[in-house]
Amino acid sequence: MNKSEAKKILNATLGNYFDKGSELLFTCPSCNHHKRKFSINLDKNAYKCWVCDYRGRNIRRLVRRFGSYTQLQKWDSITDRSDLERFSDLFMEQQPTEDAQKLELPSEFVSLCSSSLPATATYAKRYLEKRGVTYEDIVKWKIGYCFSGEYRNRIVIPSFDSDGDINYFIARSYAGDSYKYKNPRASKDITFNELYIDWNKDLTMVEGVFDALVAGNAVPILGSTLRKGSKLLREIVRNDTPIYIALDPDAAKKERKVIKTLLKYDVELYKIDVSGYEDVGSMPKSVFEQRKNEAVFIDNDDYLLLDLLAKA
Repeated sequence: MNKSEAKKILNATLGNYFDKGSELLFTCPSCNHHKRKFSINLDKNAYKCWVCDYRGRNIRRLVRRFGSYTQLQKWDSITDRSDLERFSDLFMEQQPTEDAQKLELPSEFVSLCSSSLPATATYAKRYLEKRGVTYEDIVKWKIGYCFSGEYRNRIVIPSFDSDGDINYFIARSYAGDSYKYKNPRASKDITFNELYIDWNKDLTMVEGVFDALVAGNAVPILGSTLRKGSKLLREIVRNDTPIYIALDPDAAKKERKVIKTLLKYDVELYKIDVSGYEDVGSMPKSVFEQRKNEAVFIDNDDYLLLDLLAKA
């Protein structure tokens, strides 16, 4: 790393600093304490505020979060993203040679995006309204329903890959069927609605699609866990995307496994409190935003404590 250039970029990103040799002291961008208590160590590639405890292990995250895109490009040019070399095992795995998964929606699918809908749409629309799904959500996520066929009386939400092709969909009953979900017989090793994900912003990891509707820039893991070789994990690590985890309250064991996997690859991680609600999808959006703002930073020490308390 060219330290002289690094200091220029940090100065442009965070403002003036005091150079103590082994560390640079800035005003904390998180708590904005009046004294320079935010320490950056270039040699250790780490930072910490001695007032609010905002900390991390990759200075690039500061430049990405508080700087401009130009400053981030400059940072990458002097560091060459060498942090990815530690995780070569994740990217050197043999990948399937077949083409990307592409699906067709059921032939009975009816889009709810139109302003003129058939009478059969009444119950589907009523169900979505009860769940707080807005017309803007319907249009963005291309939501529809099936009134007949294999997916009869189900809301259908398609997933689009980065090229805009359908790679999966979920079908949720709105008529009280014993099986809430009836999904296609296809691989779940996809990033649901990757087309809408901004990898350069905070990403919330949730359980289901209706949770993602509330959470904004979010990805549902569709009831599964986060496997080491999954496409989703590789994209998170490659883009160095900060993750806010907000799985269902009854999925504590799964959540700990996901946290352990993310920490192994040094992902910047925060935990959102979902207590008092069945899931994120049952939260008002205002409540979710408030809880996201209050999310707790998680590191390896925090994970070990969570794991210990769960086993007590």
